[in-house]
Amino acid sequence: MGISIIFLPCNLCLLKMVRLSCVSFLIAGSATAFSPASFSRPQHATWSSALQMEIETGAKDPIKVGVIGCGRIGIVHLGAINKAPGVLPIVVSNPTVSKAEAAAKNFGVPKFTSDAMDVITDPEVDAVWICSPSQFHADQIKACAANGKHVFCEKPIATDLAETVEAINACNEAGVKLMIGLQRRFDPNFLRVRKAIESKEVGETILIKTCSRDPSPPPYEYVKGGGGIFNDMAVHDLDMTRFLAGADPVEILATGSCHIDKSIEDLPGSEAFDTASCIVRYPNGVNAMVDVCRQSSYGYDQRAEVLGTEGMIATDNVYPNTAKIYRNDFTGNADMPYDFFLSRYFEAYVTETEAFCESLVNDTPVPCTGIDGLIALVMSLAADKSAAENRWVKFSEIIQQVYCSSPTECSLLANDDMFPDGFKPSTSISDLENIVVPDADQQKEGKGRSLIKKIKKMVLE
Repeated sequence: MGISIIFLPCNLCLLKMVRLSCVSFLIAGSATAFSPASFSRPQHATWSSALQMEIETGAKDPIKVGVIGCGRIGIVHLGAINKAPGVLPIVVSNPTVSKAEAAAKNFGVPKFTSDAMDVITDPEVDAVWICSPSQFHADQIKACAANGKHVFCEKPIATDLAETVEAINACNEAGVKLMIGLQRRFDPNFLRVRKAIESKEVGETILIKTCSRDPSPPPYEYVKGGGGIFNDMAVHDLDMTRFLAGADPVEILATGSCHIDKSIEDLPGSEAFDTASCIVRYPNGVNAMVDVCRQSSYGYDQRAEVLGTEGMIATDNVYPNTAKIYRNDFTGNADMPYDFFLSRYFEAYVTETEAFCESLVNDTPVPCTGIDGLIALVMSLAADKSAAENRWVKFSEIIQQVYCSSPTECSLLANDDMFPDGFKPSTSISDLENIVVPDADQQKEGKGRSLIKKIKKMVLE
């Protein structure tokens, strides 16, 4: 494994080449608009929060939270927050302020606003739920970090890999928790499959299969500029294969086509696909197969299957009821499966919110980290590249495109760019952990070191 890091401490004027298995860092003293003035918080600087007060005094003050975005997802999360013990919503925001006002009234939230920054900078707020459109996520995460707020953010962190790394590092450098909303990990059906794998109920895993087929295709305007079918749809299934495999993937082969909505065929790249399939290779010869389609004539199809050396476990679709009809020409469910993602995954959305609330109240590790969100994005980008180039793509090919001059200042290298001095491509998707600063929970548990300390140790070695 090999990649060189350039370590240039400004106060020592020292240039030292060290080896690390990922991306080059040129450690400098600049900061972004949303990040603290230095990469490590000064030891005398602390964020005042209910979480901190509880640790120091033993008092059970509620964790006060704000919610950005009062659309469909925001309302689901707000409802769950409102019922979670030890957590108190105190402010909500939405660009259409009437939606924020209505949400505040319905859930008894004392404050509402049209400006997300009012939530982020509110001195009473300890944590922020980001349920805004995807293009705002990264900047809002960075702003939360700069203001010492813990963050729950719906996926994606960003559609740009470099910006995703910056946002994660902003939180980790500030010492605030960051949880990413990959709600399928909290669905009871998929959790049962994961439990069966972990307990070896079906023996050693041989093959993983998932499928996602929507009831009907989205409008042209949604698909255009959405990043393509691997980024806006298959990413959930790709993440689920990693969740079930319990390991980081190695490479991927993907393909796509258009069968349903011919109007999208003029769009670029995988935006022109309404149907796609992937094969993901994991360590120890385990393969995962994913198929997605934007239309299913028989309803919302969301299933998973794992074949093991001693059996198989598979999930069925979820129906609004268990009623069945028995006739001489038909036997089966009386109604179609749930036909909308919020209906199908409502329980999962609530459960993931409760999980982050529990993490805040008890100061325990978040169950779905920034790294999880980052790897999901890497997988979708690799699938896109595979389909475009009609070949197997190693995930390390995607990672090696990132160049960071500091933890919160990253960029993507074009194929024809000259690599910076000391830069060598990464060899594994696990190398991502070397471009991401240890998160707040890892730092607390002593499982990670600050990026500066890690590099200094390697310099001395």
